[in-house]
Amino acid sequence: MRPKKVILCVDDNEQELSVLKFMLETKGYRVHSASNGQDAIGIFAEKQMDLVLVNSSMPHMSGNQLVERLKRIGPQIPMILLGDTHGADAHAADALLSKKNCTSQELLERIKIMSARKRGPRKGSPRLAPVELAAAS
Repeated sequence: MRPKKVILCVDDNEQELSVLKFMLETKGYRVHSASNGQDAIGIFAEKQMDLVLVNSSMPHMSGNQLVERLKRIGPQIPMILLGDTHGADAHAADALLSKKNCTSQELLERIKIMSARKRGPRKGSPRLAPVELAAAS
């Protein structure tokens, strides 16, 4: 039996996060969820992920800002930004999907493709060490 792919879902809307988590778990994925950027960074630094799915509009830290920070920790992990497509060329994610125009089936297909081809570091790029999140007391 193949191990389940692990996905980190980040959304400040608890209802949307629950629906997304349920949909992914019924398709056989293991899902970790976070309702804000700081929680997501903590989970991402501690756990091995195959893909990250982030809502673009969240308070305190936008989805794009979160993706930029997560890419510094794990540049090889594919990341999908869900939300508005305006400013599409300015996002740090590997894919940008519109919540309004993307069906659940299209989202699942994109997740399946992207989680299957997890990328390694690009040639010539230095490997980044995990970021210390809190100072030792």
